[in-house]
Parts: sequence; structure tokens; C-alpha cells
Amino acid sequence: MPPLAARAHGGGGPLSAPRLLRTGTPDRAGLDPDEIGRLVAEVRELPRGERPWCAGAVVIVGRGPVIAAEAAAGRAVRYASYDPTTDAGVELPHEWQVPMRTDTPFDLASLTKLFTTVAAVQQLERGTLGIDALVGAYVPEFRAAAEHGITVRQLLTHTSGLRPELPLYDCPDDASRLAALGAEAPVTEPGEYVYSDLNMLLLQHVLERLTHRPLDALVREGITRPLGMTATGFGPRPDAAATEDQRRPWAKADRGMLRGVVHDENAWALGGVAGHAGLFSTARDLAVFCRTLLCGGSYGRARILGPDFVELLFTGSGLGFAIDQPWFMGELAGRGAAGHTGFTGTSLVIDAATDTFLILLANTVHPRRRPPDNGPRAAAATRLARAARFQRT
Repeated sequence: MPPLAARAHGGGGPLSAPRLLRTGTPDRAGLDPDEIGRLVAEVRELPRGERPWCAGAVVIVGRGPVIAAEAAAGRAVRYASYDPTTDAGVELPHEWQVPMRTDTPFDLASLTKLFTTVAAVQQLERGTLGIDALVGAYVPEFRAAAEHGITVRQLLTHTSGLRPELPLYDCPDDASRLAALGAEAPVTEPGEYVYSDLNMLLLQHVLERLTHRPLDALVREGITRPLGMTATGFGPRPDAAATEDQRRPWAKADRGMLRGVVHDENAWALGGVAGHAGLFSTARDLAVFCRTLLCGGSYGRARILGPDFVELLFTGSGLGFAIDQPWFMGELAGRGAAGHTGFTGTSLVIDAATDTFLILLANTVHPRRRPPDNGPRAAAATRLARAARFQRT
């Protein structure tokens, strides 16, 4: 039996449903309390100092059905704007700032890709979508994809050769955006890995053409509603953590301080629902998502994927998920750990070998984007890896 499928019964016998998440302690989860304590303490430090890593953060650590630690730090809203002359944020009066809470929603950014991927793999399981089928067979007006023989597998594995992004936000209307996407040809040989938002945008159109349903409905009906993820959905989310004072030249559009609307400029131009970005969620909801995948696609009495298709997500270099990437997985990498990061400061890691997961959500782009620093993500993952090696004496 595959390792993820083996956990689908949650230790309750062959016919029992996977146990639901419950709040516990590191010791109850079989994790080293000292390492988990250090992990939480280090996350609490991230919003502090003159150049904080983020304005605020939420972290959840779990093993099996036990949430071993959950904490919030800093501010969901701290700044009114960014001042380029001082290269610093202009802080709101203290009474107007919004403290971070463990149930604060975040703009997930590229973690949205994981939900688009699961929606696609659901169609593979149903037999309505072929993994090696040509994109042009589903969306023939995407002429460049058809001419270059781009396949669904290449979209899911970022091996289509498409460039990382396309400035759809500069197009005047939806028709011109669709035309630009349809005319976009690969810039490298198909088969070569190039991480690209365009892959998930094309996949979105394939899914919508195939199912006659918009992506937000596919995610809601196929993933979040069955799993009870009531805090997860496409925006707007007025109560979300703030992101960026989005202005040129550091950004690609002039939109001012953003809160509750998608940060990604292309997703914004596309109306907030896109295959690569646009979802909002909380750490608790993402913990359910992680637990579901560790349980072979089931959570409680709900099933969103069969175990074999969950395994497909994590086979080889992965479908949609990044596999064994130490730059953000730290010492969790190396045994098939899977996960993803998001530009706004979000990340999750699932480690089937130890039945653990780590969710770190932060608004690192508040008040403005900077070159990414994945050190805190990798450090937290390393703490969890060491905690999972804990042996009671």
C-alpha cells in the first residue's frame, strides 16, 4: 500500500475514516516539545526589529490528526503606505493597526496553484481529462499551445517551455488578454523545467472548457466544500492580512495599499479568479488540506481524491507540488516532502515520511515587495524535521 494511502485510515482500523484534526501538544503529537517551542519562538520574532521579515505571521505545525502548535505574531495591518524616500513603511496609528490572529485570512498567491492542480487531478481520476492530452484538443483557440504540442502533463510539471509570466495586466480588455495568452509560444524546449504562472492559466482554461464550470466553482464544489474549508475561497476578503502598497516602479500596477483583493497583478486583471493566484485562506483551513493529502485524499467521511491519485501528485518531480526543495523545506527535504510557496509570504510543507505538516503564512510584502528571503521558512521546516526525530525516554 502506498505510504499516503496507508495513513488514510488514521489508525482506526481498515473501515474507519481518517480522524479529524484536533488541538493538542507537541508531546501528544510525538514531536520534541523543545524544538517546536523554538520554532514558535522564532516565528514570533519575524515581525520584530527595524527591518522585519514580515508585518505578521501565523504558523501551524501538525502530526497525524494532532495540531501540535498554532500561533500568531505581529500585525495583519501595520502600514498606511510605503515611503520610497526613506525606504520604509509609514505606520498607521497604533489603534488603527490590526493584530494578527490565528484565524486571519491570507492572500495565498501561488498556493492557489495547488488547488488548481487538485482540480485537474480530479478530472484525471474521473477519466474526463488525459494527462498526456494536448491542450489544443480542449482549447483550440490557444494556437501556440496547439502548434507546439503542449500537453496537460507539461502544464502540471512546468515543462511546457512557457516563460514565467506575461503582462496581461497591460492588456486593455479580456479579449486581448485571452488573445495574448493564446498566442504565447514556448521560449525553451518542451521538457525543460521553467516555473511559469502561464501553465496554470492555460490549465484553468482547459478545466473550464472541459467541465463547463468556472474555476472558483470547481475549487468550491470539489475541494473546499466537501472538506469543510469554509474560510477558503477567491476574493474579495476585506478581513484578510494587508499586502502591498502597489505602485510603480517596484510593482507592475498602481493600485495603492491592498487588503482583501488579490495582490498578483495578472490575477487582478483577470477578475480575481486565476489558476495561479487569487485564493484566500487561513492556516486552519490549510491544515485540513494538508491532513487530507496525508490521508490519501480523505478527511473524515469526505474524499476528494483516491490514494493512487494523491500519490501521482508526489511522484517524481511532482504534479503542481514542489518536491524536496531545501531552499524552503530545510531538513524536511530529501525524503519526498512536498509543498509550495507564495509570493505574498505564504508556504506549506507536507512530509509523508513523518506524517507531519507545516504551514507558515506571512505578509512579507507589507508594505512593499523585496527580494525573497526563504531563510525563516527553511529554519521552521528544519525545526519540524528535528522535532519529528524525537524519541520519548
